[in-house]
Amino acid sequence: MMNIKAIMCDIDGTLLNDEGIVTPKTIDAIKALRQKGIYFGISTGRDVPSVRRLLSRWGIDGFVDAIVGSNGGEIYEETSGHYETHYPLKGQVIREIMTHFEDMDLNFCIHGDGVLYTPKEDQHIKRLSEKDQLPYKVIDFDEFLKEDQLKLLIVCDPKNMPAVIERSQTFHSNAFKSACLQTAELLFEYMDPRISKAFGLQKLMELWGYSMEELCTFGDADNDYEMTLHSGIGVVMSNGSPKTKSVADYITDDNNHDGIGNFIYEYLLK
Repeated sequence: MMNIKAIMCDIDGTLLNDEGIVTPKTIDAIKALRQKGIYFGISTGRDVPSVRRLLSRWGIDGFVDAIVGSNGGEIYEETSGHYETHYPLKGQVIREIMTHFEDMDLNFCIHGDGVLYTPKEDQHIKRLSEKDQLPYKVIDFDEFLKEDQLKLLIVCDPKNMPAVIERSQTFHSNAFKSACLQTAELLFEYMDPRISKAFGLQKLMELWGYSMEELCTFGDADNDYEMTLHSGIGVVMSNGSPKTKSVADYITDDNNHDGIGNFIYEYLLK
């Protein structure tokens, strides 16, 4: 534990409780951690502008040293203002994915500038907007997809997720490679196969001059598997997925019972 130089946390199901807030104990733990000279940051499937927009609402504005967004496709460093992106999906492959799912009861979404961009308004995008505390905007996706995008989100009712996963297994593009996985109970995502949170965190740690062995991560879902596996200390919430728990160094309390704050106080602030 003495070698840890940075902590990076997932947001949903990890840093936020089910009411969408960071608890006072966890905020105090983050402050104490930074006073010891340990960096604190966020590693998330959300995009960087969306996260920065919500830091004040979560009570952690001024305490976040970096954000790895879009599941590793974006890296933002607060002090320097450094920002970089990697391996966006081609607009053409996004169109092909959307066509593959177009007969199903779901919607599509792409993060951008702190807004959820969607081709139509329905109960799915409204539910995601409320859950993620972000506004949505209906736009012309034919025009939007003339530019490459970091990833595509499929939004559906959780009870329909098994059908979405099954349909994903039959998607193939001859022109472009893509990877996909479920990232929340109502979200299924497509991105470039080279992208993962571990990829983005490696870039960030190199920027800071540290190794992955000096990193502690907190996560819960399947998209936290790679960073849990490759960080020096991988901590998973007790509400985490079986896959990600299987590579955890520690299991902490769930996101409703100060899992991050409790671990920081017990292991990192002694």
